[in-house]
Amino acid sequence: MLRASSLYAAIDLGSNSFHMLVVREVSGSIQVVTRIKRKVRLAAGLDKKNHLSQQAMERGWQCLRLFSEYLQDIPASQIRVVATATLRLAENSGEFVRKASEILGTPVNVISGEEEAQLIYQGVAHTTGGSEKRLVVDIGGASTELVTGVGAKASQLFSLEMGCVTWLERYFNDRSLTEENFANAEAAAHDMLNAVATGLLEQGWKICVGASGTVQALQEIMIAQGMDELITLPKLQQLKQQAIECGKLEELEIDGLTLERALVFPSGLAILIAIFQALHIESMILAGGALREGLVYGMLDLPIEQDIRARTLCNVQHRFRLDIGQAQRVKQLAENFCQQVTPSWKLDERCRELLASACLLHEIGLFIDFHQGPAHSAYLINHLDLPGYTPSQKRLLATLLKNQSGPVDLTSLSQQNAVSLLQAQRLCRLLRLAIIFASRRRDDTLPALRLQAENETLTITLPHQWQVNHPLRTEALQQEMKWQSYVQWLLFLEEQNHARLG
Repeated sequence: MLRASSLYAAIDLGSNSFHMLVVREVSGSIQVVTRIKRKVRLAAGLDKKNHLSQQAMERGWQCLRLFSEYLQDIPASQIRVVATATLRLAENSGEFVRKASEILGTPVNVISGEEEAQLIYQGVAHTTGGSEKRLVVDIGGASTELVTGVGAKASQLFSLEMGCVTWLERYFNDRSLTEENFANAEAAAHDMLNAVATGLLEQGWKICVGASGTVQALQEIMIAQGMDELITLPKLQQLKQQAIECGKLEELEIDGLTLERALVFPSGLAILIAIFQALHIESMILAGGALREGLVYGMLDLPIEQDIRARTLCNVQHRFRLDIGQAQRVKQLAENFCQQVTPSWKLDERCRELLASACLLHEIGLFIDFHQGPAHSAYLINHLDLPGYTPSQKRLLATLLKNQSGPVDLTSLSQQNAVSLLQAQRLCRLLRLAIIFASRRRDDTLPALRLQAENETLTITLPHQWQVNHPLRTEALQQEMKWQSYVQWLLFLEEQNHARLG
């Protein structure tokens, strides 16, 4: 039974939705105990004089009554409740906040736009992998936060009064998905961005991270439509055209877009298009956390690791008692193979990092059972919380581990969208070979071999007499040639001063 003192709760009273996150600390990270989200659309209750309607407040209070039951078991010092853009704007926010605090039994803090941006950045820094030099974008219901920073330190923070709910009411209030409405919404967003674009561009960044419901919706759409996980301006423009073809908000149907997100998706999309254009963003990935994670990590006062993924991998290895030495051997071989074939296969840094992660986790399924180990590995990775990895990257890792041995399931490789199908197939082949060659589980048995790639044909050159001296691994390699040939992957073996087999 969980002790109450081990729990921490963060509640975000957003302009579109109210969220509650309850966690406990585990090995320097957080373990989610529960997440509750309710669509309140508070911003829709603001009139032109910024008066919040009684109906909107009642919707909010009713949601908080649900949240309050869970909070009764958590110490007040381990609860943070913040309200954002709509309650910053509402001239009668005091009335809402007073009753909300009574319902929850804990203070509700209306935070400034700058503080909101800072918390979002902290949440991203604690949960999202990639370069430390980043731009963070969060499109909320009534405000949009833009933050640049390096590591744990934010360098520029901006909060703009535009969001998917307010832009819906202003530019799509006739519920028409027309070129004109999109153009007006984008132009208005550009006007807001003009004041901050120069300052942000001067900071520079190596990775752009999206931390909003709009970006989450885009990820779901891209998975459904077979696109990779990187959000780009051409993809946004393509989805805008799909929306325009639907004509009306009530008739909006895009593969992968849920009914829950459909109402505010076009307005959020228009804002995001303007952000991409104004800031010359090449690509964006989905954040692993944002405001609520920033709140809970702030309460726990945990340091921000420079490499979130390294922390995650270390935690998982220890939790599931993996053989770290063996994982390192497989990783070492895979990295060596990668270097040898990269001139032809052009596997970029992102691919190499994901291959290394798969190597370090490939035996996790043994924690359950040897039989169907690859399937167990895939299941665990699919369902574990892995800070630093996007949902698409988790899906790729699970797919690689599912295909680490035995017959190759090409369908599963095609269903991930972290990398292209061709890249996923190449990573899969290198992982399988590294596992075979490291199977003796000793450093001094790793062969000095050469791996060459010509298009999709791989040739392994082994030391002279290696196959005679290592019959078990030779048998495994010969079986591997068959497995790969069944999916039209050509693999050949040869020895120095010896004939080629294949």
